[in-house]
Amino acid sequence: MLFPFAQVHAQFVPPKGISAAQLALVINDEEANSVELGEYYRKAHGIPAANIVHVQIANRPRKLAAEEFEALKTKIDAKLGADVQAVLMLWTAPYAVECNSITAAYTLGLDSALCAKSCAPSKPSAYYNAASTRPYSELKMRLSMLLPTENVGASKALIDRVVASANPPPAASAYFLQTSDVARSSRARFFPRSMTVPQHNLTVKTLQADSIEQVSDIMIYQTGLSSVAKLNTLKFLPGALADHLTSFGGDLLGEGQMSSLRWLEAGATASYGTVSEPCNHWQKFPNSTVLLSQYLRGASAIEAYWKSVAWPAQGLFIGDPLAAPYRR
Repeated sequence: MLFPFAQVHAQFVPPKGISAAQLALVINDEEANSVELGEYYRKAHGIPAANIVHVQIANRPRKLAAEEFEALKTKIDAKLGADVQAVLMLWTAPYAVECNSITAAYTLGLDSALCAKSCAPSKPSAYYNAASTRPYSELKMRLSMLLPTENVGASKALIDRVVASANPPPAASAYFLQTSDVARSSRARFFPRSMTVPQHNLTVKTLQADSIEQVSDIMIYQTGLSSVAKLNTLKFLPGALADHLTSFGGDLLGEGQMSSLRWLEAGATASYGTVSEPCNHWQKFPNSTVLLSQYLRGASAIEAYWKSVAWPAQGLFIGDPLAAPYRR
């Protein structure tokens, strides 16, 4: 059941969500960018030294075999305390395990059976639209996200934006675009209606359009196209979430459809995309009403994004997990 959007009101006190003390960093010692960004992230967010895990992944493969992934996961898990609720992997590749994303394989377990028919429904997530604020303690799910390391300067700027997003956001807008691409607009049925949410200084704008341009107040931007135009004309606010419904947004280094990396490069704080052909099941992509409602309730980026996807096996969550601009 979806949260009724109208229930997001000024009197609602959001529960405390995942904090820096509950987040582990996984650093690839074989990659200099991972090591540098891991240390930068640790200092910026105050991650406890006990929550730092070092692994060795050579040659930056885009996809891991099941056996390679299980060995990696075992090594990570062996070093985590019981209070760690989420994990941030600091690298761009690997980002897939067989036909699963690496973030979903880590959090939910690898679903190899899905690879025989990747358009089939995948296993539902117990965390979908859940009230839980301690997913590992309550559901045995350690949420995971990946912070890309292709551009160290850009990733440091992203981290700095998240530190800034701890302050109350200025006037902001959430944009939901039903595009001319009917197949990729399958989740448009869940777009909230256009409205203002005065207690959060937020305006919801649900449009029939293929793009927006020259906009400088973006907190959420969701659309459905294989490639999104005019990103270079936009300004994303600290903590902004943005994604596009298409088959291979999570193929970060692929050259077919637009990579989800483009959202972070444009200034968004977190994004989502699938690594293998999911077809256009809305359940395999972030549900707009759930994402917006959870974020306004004070959830962090990793919590809001994970709670918004019903079948996340193929979906890659990227960005900074600790952004929580509406947590007061």
